[in-house]
Amino acid sequence: MDNVIGQIDRALDATGAIVAAVGDAGLAAPTPCLDWDVRTVLNHTVGGIHLFAAALSGTDAGADHESDWLGSDPQGAFAAAAEVDRAVWHRPDALDATVDISLGELPGPAAALVHLTEVLVHGVDIAVAIDRPDLADDGLCGELLATMQAMGGIDSFRAPGIFGPEVAVLGEVPAHRRLLAYVGREVSTRTP
Repeated sequence: MDNVIGQIDRALDATGAIVAAVGDAGLAAPTPCLDWDVRTVLNHTVGGIHLFAAALSGTDAGADHESDWLGSDPQGAFAAAAEVDRAVWHRPDALDATVDISLGELPGPAAALVHLTEVLVHGVDIAVAIDRPDLADDGLCGELLATMQAMGGIDSFRAPGIFGPEVAVLGEVPAHRRLLAYVGREVSTRTP
């Protein structure tokens, strides 16, 4: 599971590149997350990063998950959150901790996988929304999808509404599309 820390780093890098490509008009673009625009998904992601960092370090995040974490500088807010995130996940004992999140208390490796999923999937949500799927890390999307399937799937997380029902994909599609479909995201057929 030590590899998951490297995967979190890759997800932060890919999502950071995607966030850097979001222009002001792009913040209002609809995403594959039903009823959420890019700003809402990004705010949720930045809030989640801060909450995970606080849970791992035993500190107070300072705000609720859906508070305004972005202010007037969404790109700067993501970059600052990513820096904090890297610092806490790279502590020598990060995977030894029990992390208390909204899903309950999770062992460090499970919490890291949940966090990786949040950062990567929401980054891809944004990439698709701004028509920049080329910025998605397809290799990492494929790795995460394989991990989810090897663990027996995510059906237990579909019931509480965390993920929607799996969406069928036809033909050969990139890994980011397969991952989004697996977690229940409808993606326009115009998007590669």
